[in-house]
Amino acid sequence: SSYFSLFGEVLFQQVFVRSLRLSLLSTAVCALLGFPTAYYIAKHSRHKGMMMALAVFPMFTSPVIRSFSWMVILGKKGIVNSALVSLGIFAKPQSLLYNEFSMTVGFVQLFLPLMILSLIGVMDHIPDDLSEAAGSLGATKLGAFFHVVFPLSISGLVTGSVLVFTGCMTAYTTPQLLGGTDTRVLATMIYQYAMSLRDWTQASVVAVVMIVVTMMISGVFNALSRKINPMA
Repeated sequence: SSYFSLFGEVLFQQVFVRSLRLSLLSTAVCALLGFPTAYYIAKHSRHKGMMMALAVFPMFTSPVIRSFSWMVILGKKGIVNSALVSLGIFAKPQSLLYNEFSMTVGFVQLFLPLMILSLIGVMDHIPDDLSEAAGSLGATKLGAFFHVVFPLSISGLVTGSVLVFTGCMTAYTTPQLLGGTDTRVLATMIYQYAMSLRDWTQASVVAVVMIVVTMMISGVFNALSRKINPMA
């Protein structure tokens, strides 16, 4: 009865859809930014160790500190708004905080290193001879990338996507600080039920829903991986 009543609530439906949308969007952005970064570090960077250290370094900073930093940067008097007004793009500061945009920015900055490291670990084991062989057979560099490097990197992309999606779906600090009270997700809803309303039954139901959805999406990622690359 608790599950039926929960899914019948309009508020839960909105929070559930928002959590899923933000997690998938953040995962897609991390993949788009992480793939070329990982490829450059793994195959073309002369200072691979230093570049990997720079990619991992943000993970040593607390999510609380990073979230507060974004609050300063994206605030009405922050660097971004000051630049937009100075350039004449907007006449007055915009509301860049306490919405889905600020949460997505926080998620990407928080979990992008996981995507990069997952891809680097796979790309390191792709022999350069394969791309050279593809080139000798008439493939362009772009063609060799999409027909050789990308299919062999699918396993790393899937691993990184699962890590990022799971992290975004279950994160609490970042959405609490950057999303505010009007942009709630499943994690902040669990906290509200448990700590504010003292409704541990509803809190546990939401937690179970979060776990099940995370496992289902992870299964979808793995299924897509096998469809794109049967050898993965």
